Amino acid sequence: MDKVVLGFAPTRRAIFSAPAAVVYRGLTAKRLKELNVDFVDIDDVNDEGLLYDDAGMEKIYEKFRDAKVDGLFVPHCNFGTEYEVCRLAKKLNVPVLLWGPRDECPDENGMRLRDSQCGLFATGKVLRRFGIPFTYLKNCNLEDECFAEGIDRFLRVCNVVKAFRNTRVLQISTRPFDFWSTMCNEGELLEKFGIQLSPIPMPELTQVMKDVKENSPEEIKEVTDYCREKMCIKVTPEQLDNVAALKIAMTRLGKKYGCNCGAIQCWNALQDEIGIMPCAANALCNDEGFPIACETDIHGTITSVLVEAAAMGETRSFFADWTVRHPYNDNAELLQHCGPWPISIAKEKPTIDTPVAFDCSGSLMAQAKDGEHISLVRFDGDNGEYSLLLGNAKTVDGPYTKGTYMWVEVENLDRLEDKLVQGPYIHHCVGVHQDVVPVLYEACKYIGVTPDLYDPIEEKVKAIIRGEKVEK
Repeated sequence: MDKVVLGFAPTRRAIFSAPAAVVYRGLTAKRLKELNVDFVDIDDVNDEGLLYDDAGMEKIYEKFRDAKVDGLFVPHCNFGTEYEVCRLAKKLNVPVLLWGPRDECPDENGMRLRDSQCGLFATGKVLRRFGIPFTYLKNCNLEDECFAEGIDRFLRVCNVVKAFRNTRVLQISTRPFDFWSTMCNEGELLEKFGIQLSPIPMPELTQVMKDVKENSPEEIKEVTDYCREKMCIKVTPEQLDNVAALKIAMTRLGKKYGCNCGAIQCWNALQDEIGIMPCAANALCNDEGFPIACETDIHGTITSVLVEAAAMGETRSFFADWTVRHPYNDNAELLQHCGPWPISIAKEKPTIDTPVAFDCSGSLMAQAKDGEHISLVRFDGDNGEYSLLLGNAKTVDGPYTKGTYMWVEVENLDRLEDKLVQGPYIHHCVGVHQDVVPVLYEACKYIGVTPDLYDPIEEKVKAIIRGEKVEK
């Protein structure tokens, strides 16, 4: 993952103690360094290193712009100058985090030095007037656990926004004819979100594969050796070479067209051309942080980008079908796909074999590892409106099935099932072994997408974001 860089713009107002504000700007910068946060300081903008006037704001903007900061952190070190904060935020157009250190007791004469909390109220109102979305972390001490958690969560939000705004999808061929559910509006994705598609025909992929096999035997061997080490192989050597060539070709094409994700037709033209299913090759790309969605599901691979960014590369996501209800548990469901899930999330050593419903080899077989805090997500839309389905699940025991799979239990499967049928969602989702729901919920305000929680947990999610202690 690329590092996330914050613009650090502590602010003060003249009628409160400037020395006290300078002390707190220093303490806050020190705490950020302790938390290993990458940030751009403004200690060279003026003698105090604080935002409080237009001249300083313009210099700060230029510095942050040139550094390409991904988010703006505005500690209110005393009351703060709300209109300068808003002017800066408007020009930068990045996520904004408001926070202020908890105020001390009045002194023996009844004097107060900072009134930081009061200033936060003012800035929040003026940000609304400017039409600027922002994130709020409650008024707390620098040493409080909620401060460290809030900074980490905001960095993840910034990473999601950056990834979404810079998404370019490698679209390998058209969607399969039978998959009307995966159609998308390419022009609308560009107009609304700046998301670009790079469509290529199937022959371009197969030509690159041919070139790889003819001219890059060392690369082929490197991938096949890795597969033999990490997987049980039940395909022929020629088929394994094709898996490697496909993986290398998709990686090369992604780099050629500047893409951060892809979607592949995957059946049936591809099997006719190269004699394998693409699932194992997809799995290899997915494990490297270049997600590939099946059945040319553009919205699906966009979902993967969001989830991967929220997880900060700490674990890989997986692209799944909602398939069948659990035979014994009324709130459990089978998440499965032919075999494209990353090897790194497997509970067992995967096998390359033949999937359900096909007679062509090249798919992974493995149950995914267990998890108490799985996040399940789907970006989708129709009729000009887009939303992000969000929720949690936990793994449960269930029968063996082919492909890559896990059985998950949700709070109320009837409610979730109804939401999936009513739409705008389909049978595809993206999962990850991490609770990224609060991060993605908060990121939605910056990317212009409506968050859609499939369980009634909105107040709990909001409490987490603002820094309250919430039971998992």
